[in-house]
Amino acid sequence: MKNFSIAKSRRMRSTPYTSRIEKQGVTAYTIYNHMLLPAAFGSIEDSYYHLKEHVQVWDVAAERQVEISGKDSAKLVQLMTCRDLSKSKFGRCYYCPIIDDSGNLVNDPVVLKLAEDKWWISIADSDVIFFAKGLASGHKFDVKIIEPIVDIIAIQGPKSFSLMEKVFGKKITELKFFGFDYFDFEGIKHLIARSGWSKQGGFEVYVQNTKSGQKLYDYLFEVGKVFNVKPGCPNLIERIESGLLSYGNDFDNNDNPLECGFDQYVSLDSEVNFLGKEKLKKIKSEGIEKKLMGVKIEVKEISLPSSKNIYDENNTLIGELRSATYSPQFKQVIGIAMIKKPFWKSSQSFKIEINNNTFNGKVCDLPFI
Repeated sequence: MKNFSIAKSRRMRSTPYTSRIEKQGVTAYTIYNHMLLPAAFGSIEDSYYHLKEHVQVWDVAAERQVEISGKDSAKLVQLMTCRDLSKSKFGRCYYCPIIDDSGNLVNDPVVLKLAEDKWWISIADSDVIFFAKGLASGHKFDVKIIEPIVDIIAIQGPKSFSLMEKVFGKKITELKFFGFDYFDFEGIKHLIARSGWSKQGGFEVYVQNTKSGQKLYDYLFEVGKVFNVKPGCPNLIERIESGLLSYGNDFDNNDNPLECGFDQYVSLDSEVNFLGKEKLKKIKSEGIEKKLMGVKIEVKEISLPSSKNIYDENNTLIGELRSATYSPQFKQVIGIAMIKKPFWKSSQSFKIEINNNTFNGKVCDLPFI
């Protein structure tokens, strides 16, 4: 597939770290929340091995925040998500599928409770801010909704703990998974969460002071040399192997959380009120008709700019492949597919056409590892 350059403009925003990553050799961008998100620094496979062994610093400022504050902020946040947040606490991150009145997914963000009347919704790639504003207006909620200046730096990989301890002290290594706290860097407090879009361990720094964030970015590379630090970005191979789902790729507004395996985040038996609750109760009662599953394909490479249909041996359409990559660990292409009932049985065989050739594959469970 031929690559084309991206024409930068005001509606396709750069980040405070763009000039730095371009000096560091970024080779591809994607667009995420109307911003540039690095997609490669040379070989994705080389970056995959490095991420699993060392530490990388990522410019993920495209992971934008929707800040909701005010007297009715908790009501609005709860209305948007099917996860029960009635017992949520300060200092914790919560993975919260956002759904519409049909029960279909709008986004799958991480929600941070900053205070009883202040929340950050750390969004995937869709315009949640307009969804929130529409709901607030329609329900006449007493809230303020903005996109604050927050430009995240992610530090990911097994050596991220050593690097962050060197910068912020031992206390930061005591953060529990999906916990957050404030840490000082040269007199500026930064909210740091033990989180990130990899399964290799790491942290996300929610930078609100741009100059301090740029200094921190540079300093991480300066003191991280001993840990073989490199620039990086969310890695397609690592995230598919780990079963980390991507809104807009693996699922979208045509899918509901039960089809995507988010059952533990769907609070149908609680007293909380949220959009689409009755629709999801009905879907759960009747049973889903499709389901996200893993697939393994007997081929060594694939380019997947859009979804691709897959068929059984009788040429019956059984689903569509939505994301895929070659896995060095499995020595074949693996992917994430939406599979129709009753074909989602693990070990269901199928065939798929790639570059005018037909290849065999099997359905399997997620995650792969």
